[in-house]
Amino acid sequence: MPVMPDSWIRESAGKGMIEPFVERQTREGVISYGLSSYGYDARVSREFKIFTNVDNAIVDPKNFAPNSFVDRELDVCIVPPNSFALGRTMEYFRVPRDVLVICLGKSTYARCGIIVNVTPLEPEWEGHVTIEISNTTPLPAKIYAGEGICQFLFFQGAGPCETSYADRAGKYMRQQGVTLPRL
Repeated sequence: MPVMPDSWIRESAGKGMIEPFVERQTREGVISYGLSSYGYDARVSREFKIFTNVDNAIVDPKNFAPNSFVDRELDVCIVPPNSFALGRTMEYFRVPRDVLVICLGKSTYARCGIIVNVTPLEPEWEGHVTIEISNTTPLPAKIYAGEGICQFLFFQGAGPCETSYADRAGKYMRQQGVTLPRL
């Protein structure tokens, strides 16, 4: 299962795999985003769900309480110490049937104790990617909207899968915005 190079990512983006698509790494004064040698660095949008314990809510993936977070649209999101926020990519992804995509955090944030959850994008999944941003430090942490937040690596299988995410009618298909857990 080879990791796909920049030329393949560019060609696939031209067919609608990533929209909007940034042709090259952008780094001047920002946390880098765009096409890299063997991946694509996506940007985080201005839309955040910041977790709070004001109402003593319990985080339950089977019954998610809306009072466990506050919604904000920000250019800079402050993630509280030892807490996390949900964001989403600015880019909309359409994964080909013979491809598995893995989302990894960027080293710039990791070096500051800010971790992006490793997430797979299954064959034929599409949507904005909801990103979990954990602040593992005892200090507040800044996340910059419109700048790089994570990198996607594209692995092409030996052939198309028998059953794709679309075939299963997956619960997060074509998600828009920051999407909370569903059963």
